[in-house]
Amino acid sequence: MKTVLESVQEKSHFDTNTKKQNLPRSELGIVMDIANPSEEHQMLRDMVRDFVKEHVEPQALEFDRDEKFNLELLRSLGELGLLGITASEEFGGAGLDAVATVIVHEELSASDPGFALAYLAHAMLFVNNLEFNGNDSQRSRILPKVCSGEWIGAMAMSEPDAGTDVMGLSTTAEQRDDGSWVINGRKMWITNGCLDDDGTPADVVWVYARTGVNEKGKAQLSTFLVENGMPGYSVGQKIIDKTGMRASNTAELVFEDCIVPAESLVGEVGDSMIHMMRNLEIERLTLAAMSLGIARRSLDEMNRYATDRVAFGSKIRDFGQMQRYIGESWAKYRAMRAYIYDTANNMGLGNAGQRLDSDGVKLFATTAAKEIADAAIQVMGGYGYVAEYVVERLWRDSKLLEIGGGTIESHQKNITRDLSKSPEVIND
Repeated sequence: MKTVLESVQEKSHFDTNTKKQNLPRSELGIVMDIANPSEEHQMLRDMVRDFVKEHVEPQALEFDRDEKFNLELLRSLGELGLLGITASEEFGGAGLDAVATVIVHEELSASDPGFALAYLAHAMLFVNNLEFNGNDSQRSRILPKVCSGEWIGAMAMSEPDAGTDVMGLSTTAEQRDDGSWVINGRKMWITNGCLDDDGTPADVVWVYARTGVNEKGKAQLSTFLVENGMPGYSVGQKIIDKTGMRASNTAELVFEDCIVPAESLVGEVGDSMIHMMRNLEIERLTLAAMSLGIARRSLDEMNRYATDRVAFGSKIRDFGQMQRYIGESWAKYRAMRAYIYDTANNMGLGNAGQRLDSDGVKLFATTAAKEIADAAIQVMGGYGYVAEYVVERLWRDSKLLEIGGGTIESHQKNITRDLSKSPEVIND
């Protein structure tokens, strides 16, 4: 099977030699679809959708039910070029844009949000972070391994007593005389932190730690690359009995006198806030894209059921109560889709500048997805409440998206604050 990059390059070469390329879309009778703004994006969607149908959907129920992480399935995405979707081609990545990342997360999540979350933690929280914040030496050494799937990555920010309050992180890193660093602390709720039931930690993890205080007396945060095998790095526990996202592994990571070499420092001391700002927008956008996948699948399931199910001599879609659930869900889904892909089309990778809308899409989409999944359960009744019919799993999975990557309350705060600083954007 061709990788996504090979397919896109072939299609781009064909389009370059097609006379029709210079004609306006309107003259070609084509309606603009912001979710598939180019033929290359449509090809990517088709490729991922086919992969999901053949490989992801058949295992989704089992791995959720048994709280298992399909590590080999995640590694196989490297063969398609998806694990390094935003990474440079020279290091094994596909070098694609924000719209492409949204497409992949939407399609994966429409089948298995737990698996999609594991993909996001690897491809967005680690690989994208390293691509845009690491130095050439770090990128050339590590990116080929994480893009191929040889290594699985994670990002470790949250702690037992600190989540949204990043300045409250207590994990420390102290530099020794030889230039190496000693990290001490615990990280909590780390997706991909644990790769199996034997407690094997992520092959490489992006770690935020306190390295002192700045000139204003605030915590100085620095970023480190910690690799499996470095002394003092281990899994504290695999977190089980989660409400949703059960097909992704969540762990507590322990750093106990963990020694990392000087070259493991990313950027300069105190650069973590820059790294966070560069990566946070694409993280929130792709989490919103996961919500879109949940909403689309939930809507599809309830719509088909409403046609098939007969009560009182009529299809239940003919009843006003059912029409409200379906009609409102359609409107929410289309609003989500438009807002998410509009934001993606205007987002540049590796730099900040879309915080208002990255907050906005996640605030709106995560709650809307939960509401649509809930409506699907209501339409499907008892069938919607059992795992075989998918929507109960989507409903459980949707809740985490209102918490992870920034709570909905933090998005409300950020949006309100940003609008007070730049009220003119309302009338743009």
